[in-house]
Amino acid sequence: MRFEEPLWLLAALPVLTAGAAALFGWSGRRATLRFPDAQSLGHAPMWKARVVRGTSPALTAAALLLMVVALARPQKVSRESAGPTEGIDILLALDTSTSMNAVDFDPLDRMTAAKRAAMDFIGKRVSDRIGALVFGGDPLLMCPLTLDYEALSGFLDRVYAGMTHSEGTAIGDGLAAAVDHLKESPAKSRVIILLTDGRSNTGLVDPLTAAKTARAFGIKVYTIGTAKRGESFVPVDSPLLGRRLVRIKDDLDEDSLLKIAAETDGKYFRAESAEELAKIYAEIDRLEKTEYERPEIVSYSDILIPFLIPAALLLFGEMLLSRTVLMRLP
Repeated sequence: MRFEEPLWLLAALPVLTAGAAALFGWSGRRATLRFPDAQSLGHAPMWKARVVRGTSPALTAAALLLMVVALARPQKVSRESAGPTEGIDILLALDTSTSMNAVDFDPLDRMTAAKRAAMDFIGKRVSDRIGALVFGGDPLLMCPLTLDYEALSGFLDRVYAGMTHSEGTAIGDGLAAAVDHLKESPAKSRVIILLTDGRSNTGLVDPLTAAKTARAFGIKVYTIGTAKRGESFVPVDSPLLGRRLVRIKDDLDEDSLLKIAAETDGKYFRAESAEELAKIYAEIDRLEKTEYERPEIVSYSDILIPFLIPAALLLFGEMLLSRTVLMRLP
């Protein structure tokens, strides 16, 4: 136990002084009404008189001392033991180009299926730091590496196709940005899970060059292609015709995704349904783990009730007794 405001304990000194003065009769008060026959009191038990006289100030002083302790804010200290724990650093790189709105993961579109699979994957991890990055024509870090999976899932829930407001699919730029965020990580095992439904058609960095950079930093890349083979449909809003479905062709560049994974000792997967996406993430979930130091977690909780309730009961008891058996004449 600790005190958050220990200076309040100094208030106990005047409380003890006043209580002692009242208890031992230092106030100098004398009885207002004397008994007319003092001889008949010769054998009266004086200890009973002292108990009666000291009960009220003792109860009041005890209540005040308990309130002083409560003002000092006693706190219970809880510590979660520190030490090494199993885990890896994982960065999710999600393609948010407008083609991710294609509705070929019936009844879901590609973007929704990818987000749900990623959040299910996050929910199964325990001690891995995970972050999220999105890319279309430009990369954008949504959430840095964190153990706060609830916050990370909240960020992923707000991801939508076209959110980078840039045309095209810059796989190389997205992968290079993911490598840049992971390269300083102290974890021995660092992984990028790159998910896309197309091919790199814009950006400054070639995807294979970004993959070689990842290998240089010891980062493994798992690539996932999310698109059904053949044609699909993307909903498009038109000011004249309203919402309509536009036919698009399968443009997934599997060859580049295979090369990226092979360059970094990773693996390439193709998902054509939400069920396949879930199985892919389950397989990635069996990655090798590494150890890193987890900081000690210390939490403090106020302990007020065990002091305030007895103080209130003592004051109530003193008030009740002073108006009944301990009642004094003025």
